[in-house]
Amino acid sequence: MTTGHGLRGTKAPAGKRSATTNVAESDTTDDVSSSHRRDRASVPALVARPGGPAERLARALPDHHPALVFLIALLSGFLLLAAASILLGLLVVHGVASGSGLGLAGTDESVNETLARHRDGTLTTISEIGSQVGGAPVLPILVGLIGIVCAIMRRWLIAAFAVFVLMAESATYRVTTLVIPRDRPHVHRLEGLPADASYPSGHTAASVAVYSGLVLLLTSRFTSSLSKALLWTIAILLTTFVALSRMYRGMHHPLDVAGGVLVGIGAILLLLFACRAAGAAAERRSRS
Repeated sequence: MTTGHGLRGTKAPAGKRSATTNVAESDTTDDVSSSHRRDRASVPALVARPGGPAERLARALPDHHPALVFLIALLSGFLLLAAASILLGLLVVHGVASGSGLGLAGTDESVNETLARHRDGTLTTISEIGSQVGGAPVLPILVGLIGIVCAIMRRWLIAAFAVFVLMAESATYRVTTLVIPRDRPHVHRLEGLPADASYPSGHTAASVAVYSGLVLLLTSRFTSSLSKALLWTIAILLTTFVALSRMYRGMHHPLDVAGGVLVGIGAILLLLFACRAAGAAAERRSRS
């Protein structure tokens, strides 16, 4: 009896438990908000423009956690990006690159034929490196390391951008190739990938999304024009290297590469929108 009474005596009143829970939740929200403020202070590209679409979305979801706002923005933006990629693919495959009307099929194919005629052992090895630079294993390892380091430093927006920009690009590429099959170039291909997944170039899209996306975040903090020009030059050269490698290996036409560039740019815009919306939501919660 005495033991039971002692146990009951250690039980905190309901009001106190509720207050403790509220304080803990408030501390967690404050930590997330302060983390998002640090991200935006260190990376101006993640700051939502007042009255812009990201800020308006955060204002429309005032009671939602910033992580949920991020996911809503990410999913809604992905649907728009995938739809745009599919529509553009239809235009390319059944219009520009078809054998009638605006057909550029011959020109699109001749580039790959020219590259195939000039293959040699050294160029083939270099093209294999270019494919790795724009795909596995380089990009998944790169964004994974950035995500882990930024998560340890509690830079959640930067971590989310790095990881999800590649995921958004990959998902858009997969959906587009499933809906719009296009045969790869009619040359000897150096890889055994599906023959009807030519449009768009996933490697090109991934290299744009990751390299240009990270350079965009970095250069938004810089004031030196020389530093900005140097980083952007590196990003453009890497993407060009990847694109030429994919065409050399007979995996994509030039129009597929162009479509990949647009998908990569779209993935960057999508993640900027989602990160800005999450940051704006965190800022609103910290003020309330």
